[in-house]
Amino acid sequence: MFPETKSGSSQLDVPLAYRLRPSCLQDVQGQDELTDKKSWFAAAMKEGRAVSCIFWGPPGVGKTTLATLMAEAANMPFARLSAVSAGKKEVQEIVNKAKGENRSYVLFLDEIHRFNKAQQDVLLPYIEDGTLVLVGATTENPSFTLNNALLSRCRVIVLKALDAPALEQVLQRAINVLQEQEQDFSLDHDALQWLGKASDGDARYALNALQALFEAGTSRTWHLSDVEQQWLRRQSKYDRNGDGHYDFISALHKSIRSSDVDAACYWLARMLEGGEEPLYLARRLIRIATEDIGLADPKALSLCLDAQRMYEALGSPEGEQGLFEAVIYLALAPKSNAAYMAEKAARKLAKETQDLDVPMHLKNAPSKLMKELGHGEGYQYAHHAADAVVDQHHFPEEMTAVSLFEPTERGFERTLRERKNWLEERRNQLRKETKI
Repeated sequence: MFPETKSGSSQLDVPLAYRLRPSCLQDVQGQDELTDKKSWFAAAMKEGRAVSCIFWGPPGVGKTTLATLMAEAANMPFARLSAVSAGKKEVQEIVNKAKGENRSYVLFLDEIHRFNKAQQDVLLPYIEDGTLVLVGATTENPSFTLNNALLSRCRVIVLKALDAPALEQVLQRAINVLQEQEQDFSLDHDALQWLGKASDGDARYALNALQALFEAGTSRTWHLSDVEQQWLRRQSKYDRNGDGHYDFISALHKSIRSSDVDAACYWLARMLEGGEEPLYLARRLIRIATEDIGLADPKALSLCLDAQRMYEALGSPEGEQGLFEAVIYLALAPKSNAAYMAEKAARKLAKETQDLDVPMHLKNAPSKLMKELGHGEGYQYAHHAADAVVDQHHFPEEMTAVSLFEPTERGFERTLRERKNWLEERRNQLRKETKI
């Protein structure tokens, strides 16, 4: 039986995830880089040192547990705040308490990315003078959400989602504890495996799911079909407003660029199933069509624009089919970033030569005065030439001609490359004829 709490209620009233929080570093699952005896974190705990750090990782991977264990190992008082509800006042209260007791506190600040820059700056002097050892927890990329001054004073520790075997160990340990209360409660092997996978790396979710099963039927063995009926699979970890948004679109983009059509379809489906805005995806596909396919297949851009219009006309879910068609086409199309690189090179050159004027023969001459000033003088009208090719300088007079667009040998760009080479040869020929 579980021991009674001070209030007289059974520990069964306390969430299972809380009761099973590891009491030593070796019991923490899935974070071998920290829990291994040779790791720097394990060494710091053995020496009783607490280190200001930022735990960055998905929910239910042990951020709070690791912070608590570090404080206990250092024999330091532990204060916990949530940046969702706390602010400068609550931080100052802990600082005053620490100074009044003349000892350092470990401040665990959950959802630290919710603190704005001014609130983050409040922490700096107290970390600096040792009043606080800050342990921040965040699911968001700290390089985007925390200022450099705070990051420079803290070690960023990346925590991984627990894999299915690690979650199965967590669940089995919990089942052993629950069986002390009810001997007939158990999960068969298939049900245990399913729950480990369905929890998507989140130990807290897995334990809450197990507790729900226990409360639904303590004196029974749960089989896979029963668990699937009782408990829905955890919602996708995709976060359309967080880091997942950028990681997933990156995976989609890179799969298309590498011509992996199946992976591209998969990542598109993951984003749509996760609730991503289809028009955002349509816009990204338009961008991919110009950046990675370019003129190797000019039809790619048109097809992506058509996919956008299709979604605007039909909406979800029918309109999403156009996105899949576009992704498949882009993934299988010949690839070239020549137009993209030409843009970058042209913009760079434009910034470097922005003071140079348009040469006189290329200037507009709509009025008599402009013509008298020499605007347009010497300009060669290409259509007057038999093959519409002239030998004429089109850059500023102080510049030599620069080759910015270098078409590849892939797709339609092979034709463009042949055309570009022919034009260069023809102009050279005209140059020689002029000298003669």
